[in-house]
Amino acid sequence: MVMEVGTLDAGGLRALLRERAAQCLLLDCRSFFAFNAGHIAGSVNVRFSTIVRRRAKGAMGLEHIVPNAELRGRLLAGSYHAVVLLDERSVALDGAKRDSTLALAAGALCREARAAQVFFLKGGYEAFSASCPELCSKQSTPMGLSLPLSTSVPDSTESGCSSCSTPLYDQGGPVEILPFLYLGSAYHASRKDMLDALGITALINVSANCPNHFEGHYQYKSIPVEDNHKADISSWFNEAIDFIGEQGHLGHFCPSPFG
Repeated sequence: MVMEVGTLDAGGLRALLRERAAQCLLLDCRSFFAFNAGHIAGSVNVRFSTIVRRRAKGAMGLEHIVPNAELRGRLLAGSYHAVVLLDERSVALDGAKRDSTLALAAGALCREARAAQVFFLKGGYEAFSASCPELCSKQSTPMGLSLPLSTSVPDSTESGCSSCSTPLYDQGGPVEILPFLYLGSAYHASRKDMLDALGITALINVSANCPNHFEGHYQYKSIPVEDNHKADISSWFNEAIDFIGEQGHLGHFCPSPFG
């Protein structure tokens, strides 16, 4: 796999973007938080759930790397002459773990997107943003979005939602189960900035004590189960499935207090 992937440094990618930007697809394999804090303009964040990663057993399908059907169709049709993969700061693709997003994306592209030349960006986003800041997009991150380890939503105590504070295990963003369906926590559900960044339009609140924080902005379905391992949520499956079906292929979010 590594032999089929070329290498670009920051200068090489800058030249490629200036000459053939429309024929270049940038796939950013960093985390949700890192990507939203700053990324190369026009790049696409590659994210997939732990469940999908585990089931793939080292061979991820292209539909998980590029879930957008239109974008994937253009890639398979040969509209992109170059696909550039990047992470935070890796200097060599062969140094990436076999089950890393970067390695799985490279494998899928080499197997299925044969019409395009696949490249790895040496030094990743860190090196490119330092060399070419004018080609990067950095948004003002709301306080606590990138370092959410000890924050809590305003008035969470008053609302009775003790689980809305974020524990140590809840460091990352919501997990994408399907291109339009995410699994997250009570903390994630309390962050409107995070929900908007993901394009969420509806939430299933699987909790007996956490409020629906933004009822004026999203559609909610409440499943009032207790926050413990003995809770039986199976009786709610049909209602949850119906709710998802009613919303169509819009952004869904299922916050659970169970972590």
